Amino acid sequence: QVQLVESGGGLVQAGGSLRLSCAASGRTFSTYAMGWFRQAPGKEREFVAAISRSGISTYYADSVKGRFTISRDNAKDTVYLQMNSLKPEDTAVYYCRAFDDDIEPISSWGQGTQVTVSS
Repeated sequence: QVQLVESGGGLVQAGGSLRLSCAASGRTFSTYAMGWFRQAPGKEREFVAAISRSGISTYYADSVKGRFTISRDNAKDTVYLQMNSLKPEDTAVYYCRAFDDDIEPISSWGQGTQVTVSS
């Protein structure tokens, strides 16, 4: 089982930027894919972005495409989410999760990191 710890959230004005980090442990980091998800108050958790083991392939939800960038540093066992041009509707708790080659989760949900975008 992979253990994950998210960080980097905060309060930012609309149009601003934040970079989230997710530190992993428990299994060789380069052997699994990673994803970011978010859950806004009163809404279900939704997919935000994902990245392959090597970092070559990335995937984004339409709502964040062109504004968010997912990346990973396999030497630091960390995945990042650079969030630019933030909007109030991006306000949510952001979570990362690890996946195997069958797109099955191999980590539980962490505590997440709160992102609040003010208008």
